[in-house]
Amino acid sequence: MFPLFLRCSIFLPPLQLSACSSHAGLRRTLCTSLDSPKVCIVGSGPAGFYTAQHLLKHHKRVHVDIYEKQPVPFGLVRYGVAPDHPEVKNVINSFTQTAQSDRCAFFGNVVIGRDVTVEELKQAYHAVVLSYGAEDNRLLGIPGEDLPGVYSARTFVGWYNGLPENQSLDPDLTSETAVILGQGNVALDIARILLSPIDLLKKTDLTERALEALARSHVKRVWIVGRRGPLQVAFTIKELREMVNLPGARPLLHPADFKDLREAIKDAPRARKRLTELMVKTALESPMGKEGERWASASREWGLKFLRSPQVILPSSSNGRAAGIRLAVTRLEGSGDSALAVPTEEYEDLDSGLILNSIGYRSLPIASSVPFDSKQGIVPNTMGRVHGASGLYCSGWVKRGPIGVIITTMNDSFDTAQSVIEDLSSGVLNASHPKPGSASTKSILQDRGIQPVSFSDWEKINSVEMSRGKEVGKPREKIVDPEEMLQLAKS
Repeated sequence: MFPLFLRCSIFLPPLQLSACSSHAGLRRTLCTSLDSPKVCIVGSGPAGFYTAQHLLKHHKRVHVDIYEKQPVPFGLVRYGVAPDHPEVKNVINSFTQTAQSDRCAFFGNVVIGRDVTVEELKQAYHAVVLSYGAEDNRLLGIPGEDLPGVYSARTFVGWYNGLPENQSLDPDLTSETAVILGQGNVALDIARILLSPIDLLKKTDLTERALEALARSHVKRVWIVGRRGPLQVAFTIKELREMVNLPGARPLLHPADFKDLREAIKDAPRARKRLTELMVKTALESPMGKEGERWASASREWGLKFLRSPQVILPSSSNGRAAGIRLAVTRLEGSGDSALAVPTEEYEDLDSGLILNSIGYRSLPIASSVPFDSKQGIVPNTMGRVHGASGLYCSGWVKRGPIGVIITTMNDSFDTAQSVIEDLSSGVLNASHPKPGSASTKSILQDRGIQPVSFSDWEKINSVEMSRGKEVGKPREKIVDPEEMLQLAKS
């Protein structure tokens, strides 16, 4: 439309242009070119920020407001990425540049669905993008799941990463053996945190409370359990290599699980092939030199258990806490990623007072007016356009489910942003009708006594966290009390 504006300016006097002309055929095109569409994004994790980045880069007049329920931004980059993976958190630098754009605003400490409704957002903005992620856990659905000593991976990760809602967890780490159910990257992250030397963890942004608990931990062995086999693990080679090279720990991989795999992976995709080759090498080849010495002297260990499906958490007869887990031995039907695990009548019991469920996250519905597929745990959509809800979009895990890594989320979010841009260009979203945007939501929040946190407010919190971390040799010391965050924000 911008080139059309230039062409028209040749034939129409400036006065006519400024008044959008009396020519009915041109009025809508010329006025639309001067409009500033207002888009809001619900959620400030990677999906939210990547969606905002693409919108701001590829539509030069759009204004984007990002709403976040926490007082601080960045979602799973702050609260989900492993503390010993600081390089992954570098994406915060580009997100900060996005938030500092004069066409972008951040509103933290605002719970959409409670403080402001989705319907109120739709009235205030030309487009609303839901990017609030997966905020709940998938349940095991077995007896004993609610016993003390059983924790969800999401809650446990939130605890050591400083997520305010998980700070009362106080996990019991007195068991020498921990069992993690699930074989994805999160499972390996947790295993690595449980087994890493405390001196290494002290250099990360683990919360002080978590560091103190891990320093007292009795955990010496971690079993990472999967329903299927080595060819179906969901973790990646980077995380596996970190476990193999973990100081003070040795792997326990049963050679029988891997002896026939070299032939099976000849034609496998490169990533799967390299991953399996590392498992095979670790299981079948005796380490030499310093690596052999390190494994021989290790005081901690970890292992992968395959073809095991959880059946029941076994309680202690003395205190009612978790004391172990019964696993059904499974067999595979089919092959590759589509192979199904079918339980047999054979069982194995593992003694453990620390059991972590890492079988995945799931999204929750945000409002009754928003379509939601409870079976898949997503908002039904096509290329991010929510079915049957004009002006409503979604990106990230609530769009496609809790799968993939940050690069997957980036591409997915760019696709959703492009759908918004196309709908603005085609007129599906009519930006020629002005919308109040944040002027409306600010008024609503004020009337309801909600104190939003701006990005400059967050920078005050960030400065204090960095300063406190520097004092103890850490990249930051996260503040875990929302009230303290709000006090610093408004100081």
